[in-house]
Amino acid sequence: MNPIDIINKYYEPGSKGWHILTEHSKAVRDYALDIVSKHPELHADAQFVSEAAMLHDIGIFYTNAPSLGCYGDKPYICHGYLGRELLDREGLPKHALVCERHTGAGLSKEEIIAQNLPIPHRDMLPVSIEEQIICFADKFFRKSKELTKPQNIDKVRKHLLKHGEQQLKRFDEWTELFL
Repeated sequence: MNPIDIINKYYEPGSKGWHILTEHSKAVRDYALDIVSKHPELHADAQFVSEAAMLHDIGIFYTNAPSLGCYGDKPYICHGYLGRELLDREGLPKHALVCERHTGAGLSKEEIIAQNLPIPHRDMLPVSIEEQIICFADKFFRKSKELTKPQNIDKVRKHLLKHGEQQLKRFDEWTELFL
C-alpha cells in the first residue's frame, strides 16, 4: 500500500491542500520513525508507522480550512473521525484508527462531551504504541509556513494546556517514554 496513491485519490497533486498535507505528513512520519529507531524496546512496527503517519490527516479536505486549501463544510476538529471513515472505506481499519485518535493528545469521551466538541461521543485515545508515537510526533508540527520545522516542547505543552490538563498529562507521559 502506497499512502501517496491514496492521498492522490482525494487531493489534486500539486494543489495547496495536497502540498500542505504531504509536507506536514512527511515531517510527522520522519519524526515518528526517528522515535521508532531510537526505541527498539517498544517493538513498534516501522512500516505501519510510516504509512499511517502519511495518512493521519487525510480527512482535512472535509473541513472548512481555506488557509490549508480545504473547502469542506465541517469544523477542523472533525478531520480525525472523517479520516477514519474514509480509510475504513479504503479497507485500512488500523490506519483509520490513527486518524481518529491523533487529535490533540487524543480525546476521551468525557473531554469531548465537556468541551461540547462536534464529534462522536466516544473515546478517541491512542491505544497502540504506533498510534501513540504518531500522535506525539504530530504535536511538534503545525500546518503553517514552517511545515517541516518542529516546534519546541514548551510551545507544544503551552498549546496543549489550552485544551485541558489531561491533554498535557498524556503528552508529558509520552515525552518521558519517547524522548
